[in-house]
Amino acid sequence: MALSLSWKVFALFPTNCCSLFLRAVRSSGLPSFPWGHCPWRGAGSILDPEMKAFLEENTEVTSSGSLTPEIQLRLLTSRCKFWWEKADLWPYSDPYWAIYWPGGQALSRYLLDNPDIVRGKSVLDLGSGCGATAIAAKMSGASRILANDIDPIAGMAITLNCELNQLNPFPILTKNILDLEQDKWDLVVLGDMFYDEDLADSLHRWLKKCFWTHTTQILIGDPGRPQFSGHSIQNQLHKVVEYSLPEPTRQENNGLTTSTVWHFQP
Repeated sequence: MALSLSWKVFALFPTNCCSLFLRAVRSSGLPSFPWGHCPWRGAGSILDPEMKAFLEENTEVTSSGSLTPEIQLRLLTSRCKFWWEKADLWPYSDPYWAIYWPGGQALSRYLLDNPDIVRGKSVLDLGSGCGATAIAAKMSGASRILANDIDPIAGMAITLNCELNQLNPFPILTKNILDLEQDKWDLVVLGDMFYDEDLADSLHRWLKKCFWTHTTQILIGDPGRPQFSGHSIQNQLHKVVEYSLPEPTRQENNGLTTSTVWHFQP
């Protein structure tokens, strides 16, 4: 696999190669929205046919190699042509949504195994990516879900992934939610978001405000990245469960072997 010129370096070394995504997070404005896409995708939104065809052609439907075999996802795998192509041949923003990251896997597994955590509750999936954790919340009986990711293509992929799992798509927000007035949620989940020190500081402040303003329950999934394990947020975490990662996930994430769900209690 040729990695030197590819976004896949981020998949293998997720703590070192995230500048494109981070710039978008730090931006005070909206990202560019292709095909007239607006930052809100409602539950009944229709996908752009051109983008739908592109995603279906260049991703693989899979449910193997992760902690949640009951969830089907469209991902970029070694059987997809762009897995092997140079990064500059991918025509859109880097497809971080096309990898099922280990923190999200742990959160999704936990929600599926413990549906009482979300049943009848409102859930915000922050940095939703492929949407797996939001899908797990929906499968487990959450009454209200918002998936948030700054990449509008991620929003389209999430909609496709809902359909794969015979779920009515839930609302998706493709705007930096850290810049917005906070809404009230029973539960906020976020996986694999502590990969940069500045972003980690911003998330920490936002989560503390969310907890103290709305008494929101907050669950964080992370496989042990240094920006998370070395952050001051560690003093406010309670370990919920640790999972051993399947071998394919280990190979895609530079040999990381476990992923943990943490309860944030400031």
